[in-house]
Amino acid sequence: MPGGLEKACHRCISKIASNACSVFVLSALLVLPLSMAFTGMKFLEDCPIQPLIPLYLLVGGIVGALKVSLLLYDSTRMRRLLSKAVVIDDDDDDEYPWRQNAHKYYVHLILSLFLFLWFILGNYWVFSVYLPDFIPPFQQPQAYCDKTLYLFALGVLVLSHTVLVLLVLCSSCVYVCSRWRFAGDEA
Repeated sequence: MPGGLEKACHRCISKIASNACSVFVLSALLVLPLSMAFTGMKFLEDCPIQPLIPLYLLVGGIVGALKVSLLLYDSTRMRRLLSKAVVIDDDDDDEYPWRQNAHKYYVHLILSLFLFLWFILGNYWVFSVYLPDFIPPFQQPQAYCDKTLYLFALGVLVLSHTVLVLLVLCSSCVYVCSRWRFAGDEA
């Protein structure tokens, strides 16, 4: 990664992570994975048509809560460092926190990769039985899924897809605007 781009990314991440609003947003985001874990645990045996749906919510919720908790910890740590007026010299080798804590970077990377793959599996499991019977049928008592469980899993996936689309659109807009600005600066 070119040095200028790396410095710009570092400054942007530092500003976002040190913002009190980011701590509040991360704390609020912790509600979703915790509710996923709770719902998956509560309805663990209530979807015989696709028993992996409650497991998807349980594991995704636990790993998601761990990921958000680590991000929250990193954000509060960054705020604490900045409140102590720690100034980073531009020529310092320890300028980028991910270079100091490579193991933390890899933990975040592995958790993100796992959550992405788990999200893909969750899509398959939930949509493979799209709108199952919510009441056990008399002829096939195993061909149902609890309504609360299924609709919650479906809602989590719809919310996730919406957030992903918004992130892609916002990233594309930022990229296009930066290209226009860069092209204007060269002219």
